Amino acid sequence: MIETRNLTKRFGHVEAVHEVSLEVRPGDRYGLLGPNGSGKTTLVRMLLGLVYATSGEISVLGERVPRHVSRVLPDIGALIEEPAAYPHLSGRANLRLLDAAGPHGARRTRRRRVDEALEQVGLGGIDRRPVRNYSLGMRQRLGLAAALVRRPRLLILDEPTNGLDPRGIRDIRNLLIDLNAAGVTVFMSSHLLPEVAALCTRIGVIDSGRLVLQDQLAALQKPTGRVLISTNDPERAVAALDGLVERRDGEDLVVLSTDPAALNARLVRADVPVRSLAVQRRTLEEIVLDVTGAGSDQFGGDVARGGTTPHTPRGEEL
Repeated sequence: MIETRNLTKRFGHVEAVHEVSLEVRPGDRYGLLGPNGSGKTTLVRMLLGLVYATSGEISVLGERVPRHVSRVLPDIGALIEEPAAYPHLSGRANLRLLDAAGPHGARRTRRRRVDEALEQVGLGGIDRRPVRNYSLGMRQRLGLAAALVRRPRLLILDEPTNGLDPRGIRDIRNLLIDLNAAGVTVFMSSHLLPEVAALCTRIGVIDSGRLVLQDQLAALQKPTGRVLISTNDPERAVAALDGLVERRDGEDLVVLSTDPAALNARLVRADVPVRSLAVQRRTLEEIVLDVTGAGSDQFGGDVARGGTTPHTPRGEEL
């Protein structure tokens, strides 16, 4: 769906993107992660022919960009930085104008397509107020509706949950998952680790303009060789596990083991009540820190709100 080879962009003496080779496959939910200023938006704009590369190659939906970008734009839904709209018109009027400018879709079904797109992003009950009176979250939803109104095969989104409250973020996440299940490939850039972890199946990490990591998220989140156990009787659990407990925090234990089933059997034989037992896996935060050295403050400070910390990797319940 998207492929770049040694993609580089310089602005004068500043190299914003350096020899990036990434691949987005059909059916991916691909998250391009990086701190603010890392080159994400510049890269996304090059994919759409909005910024020309200094060197390198870009292919989108099998066509060279920017040379043949007009051939693929009708099949792409895009949201880049702040959504564009005529501020004096309503959101519905903006979408009708956008749909009219496209090559696909009959005029007689335009109203239905616009209404469906607004409903998908939670603006189905929108009134006639002009866009200039919208909140930031409403503008972001409208931008997503504009990306969907032509029923694209590929979505290219730059920070799609910007300005949304937690409920809005959840709604957009669920929408993108549903669209992906229906055959739409999703490529999004973000600096929000929890959102990428919750949504994406494949990630790339860009740092100072360089792509430093690209892989399936499941492959990156490998077991750490530890098991997280929660029990109402931690003292007996510690005794039964005989030196395997690496750390105790109240009723929660971190146990050195690669065999959770054997641990569970051992605790059952010792008549130790177990509330939960989970294989500990690397968090996305740890993965990103390993390849960039960036702190959570460089990712908008949203790591803590995502429920993970560097010292408590998430567990997979058994």
